[in-house]
Amino acid sequence: MTGPAERWRAEVRRELLAARTNRDVTRVSVLRSAMSAIDNAETPGGVVPSAGAIADSASGLGAAEVTRRMLGDDEIRAVIDREIDERSTAAEQFDAAGHGGRAAALRAEAAVLRDLRPGAG
Repeated sequence: MTGPAERWRAEVRRELLAARTNRDVTRVSVLRSAMSAIDNAETPGGVVPSAGAIADSASGLGAAEVTRRMLGDDEIRAVIDREIDERSTAAEQFDAAGHGGRAAALRAEAAVLRDLRPGAG
């Protein structure tokens, strides 16, 4: 059984392939960034097991392996929303500094991210 994160990733991979085929540099960049943000959000926050050996290192094959967190649709949406907010805030700052071109690029990236939100399409 696949969870929301796996289904979301499969959809983004399909979109990434299409964006690469169409040579849509902005969309490719945003899709990769979104996948990385989700991967980072799934990083476990717990303590890595140790064997108490040299410098508290783990001992044995797979001893330091920790199960990744499994994100649901709401959590994925929250990560994507944070990415949208970051770009929107940066766009406002670029506008205020007189860099309208960069601000427009950031708004275009935010628009791509809005389409990625689970349940957006």
